[in-house]
Formats: sequence, structure tokens, C-alpha cells
Amino acid sequence: MTHKTATASGLAAIMAAMVAELREWEAAAGRWDAAWRAAMAACTPLLASLAGLAAQMRATQRLAWGGTPLGAFSELRERLWRKQRGAAEALLEELSERREELRAVRDAVGAGVAAVMRVYEERPAALSLTEVLRRGPSRPSLADVLEGLQDVERYYRYLYLEIKQFLLLISCDSLADMEALPQTWEGILERYGEDTVQDAFLKISLFLDN
Repeated sequence: MTHKTATASGLAAIMAAMVAELREWEAAAGRWDAAWRAAMAACTPLLASLAGLAAQMRATQRLAWGGTPLGAFSELRERLWRKQRGAAEALLEELSERREELRAVRDAVGAGVAAVMRVYEERPAALSLTEVLRRGPSRPSLADVLEGLQDVERYYRYLYLEIKQFLLLISCDSLADMEALPQTWEGILERYGEDTVQDAFLKISLFLDN
């Protein structure tokens, strides 16, 4: 076997390995993204319920109980407060479960990207810079695809971190902040558009199809 033939064979082998790993990642990424979207969507009504409950709790605090017929029931105010706080804690527990689902997706995406990068990094000599950067009319380069994968990994990692911090800071001791939860949540989502993920999926699909 000539050097040229051996080089071509090595290139074909690593490209086949890269394609196989990317196809596996693409199939799994669809499931991960669906799980992520479901967990994110589930957070929205929970946060809205918390905000509504916070408004009720603030109203309970402001009510002049002594000047109403309810003033005769000395324990009623405390019992109502405990019931409201218990409801809030139940909602926070549900949000914690959704956070764990998001963490699982973040970890799976990171592991998947690392697996693809390992295939590339274990045989760097088999791929010339020309091959890595080669594009076609409708085919992104391998460099484009790998960059897209790293962008996706960072997207899930950074967004998860912000969501985690946001959820951990929710406190029944700060009712005004609880009432603003839906607006704060929307602000987080607006800062993290989904273009990064969708662009990477498109690059991978075009690369594999061509």
C-alpha cells in the first residue's frame, strides 16, 4: 500500500468514525432537546402559581384582621399562612424536580459532545487542516460542525446554571420577588434564544446528508 493510499484509507476511517458518532449524537440530541423543552415548559405554570400564591400571602399579611369578623378566630391567620406556605413549598419541590431534569439533559449533552470530540482528537494526524475546513455548496465543514457542537454544550451549560441560581434564590420570605417570578423567567428565556441549538442541528444534518 502506497503512502497516498494509506493516507486516504486513514482519512476515510476517521471520517466514517466521525459520521457514525455524529449520527448517534444527532439521534440522541433530538430526545435531549425534547426533554429540555418539556421541563422548561413545565416550569412556566409552576412559577405563575407561585406568583399568584405570593400575591395571596401579601394580601393575608396586609389584611387588618382585628377589624373584621375574622378577628374572633385568633388562630385563623396563622393557619392560613401555614397553608399558603406549605403550598408554596410544594411548588418549589416540583420546580426542583424540573431542575433535576434540566441537569440531566445538560450532562447528557456534555457527554455526547465530549464523545464526538474524542473521536476527532484521538486521530488528529489523519485529518489535514484542508479537510477539516473543506465546505461544499450545501455542506458545512467539519470545523463548522464541531464548533456548533461546542456552542450547544455551552448553551445548555450556561442556561442551566442561570436557571439553577434563579430557582435556588426563590424564597417565601421575599414575596415581592416571588410575584415577579414570571417576568424574571421570561427575561432569562429572552436572553437565551434557541437559534444556537437549531443552527447546530442544521449544520450536523447538512454535513451528514452531504
